[in-house]
Amino acid sequence: MTELLNRDGVRLALDGADGTLATVTLDRPDRRNAQSPAMWRALAAAGRELPGSVRVVVLRAEGKSFSAGLDRQAFTPEGFADEPSFPELARYSDGDLDAVIAEYQEAFTWWRRNDIVSLAAVQGHAIGAGFQLALACDLRVCADDAQFAMRETSLGLVPDLAGTRPLVQLVGYARALEMCVTGRFVHAEEAERAGLANLVVPAAELRAAVEDLAAALLAAPRDAVIETKALLRGAAGRSDDEQRAAERAAQARRLRDLAGVGE
Repeated sequence: MTELLNRDGVRLALDGADGTLATVTLDRPDRRNAQSPAMWRALAAAGRELPGSVRVVVLRAEGKSFSAGLDRQAFTPEGFADEPSFPELARYSDGDLDAVIAEYQEAFTWWRRNDIVSLAAVQGHAIGAGFQLALACDLRVCADDAQFAMRETSLGLVPDLAGTRPLVQLVGYARALEMCVTGRFVHAEEAERAGLANLVVPAAELRAAVEDLAAALLAAPRDAVIETKALLRGAAGRSDDEQRAAERAAQARRLRDLAGVGE
């Protein structure tokens, strides 16, 4: 294993000799992997540091919880050292406040790039920002003790870390609204039924299950996976005719590449 980044509670490492599998680890188990702006910057940096050889990225967390959400220090008057507190952010201009939140969101937006498949291994609590980080990934394998909750609304806030769109895509508008407004816990069994979890396994089997799925994802030819992911990600925004045309164009590229006559 080759470590590429280790800072502010985030580790990035390459697994294996061919560099096709990377692991991002949340490493603040003493704080239940509670998140901070520094951690978000480290997560964004992990995305930028990924070598071009990487095809699958596993997101995992040390300790009993995947992530308890935003570190409660954010809600104190002083907030985090060298970071604007919530009262300070409230006094920013519209443009400056938008820019700050956009920077925070960068930690959550690179996981669905077409050139990689991202896979979250979720155990214990995934609350608020933790829930949104799991949602940022393409796939989720959960331990049977996993519990998701979106608690922002109970704090007078909204989920603003790019989690609302994937949540609606996975479970539908009505269920997403109910989850967000009530802030209730969604346990592993319900998460699997609702489409939040691709697979639920006993906690002791989580690592092995993730490794098996990662290996299966790596078995298919890379360019075929990239084209397929692009087709699926864009499907909701296209008409039937547009989607069929996108399929034809993608298949033409694959046929030409396989025949050795592609550009």
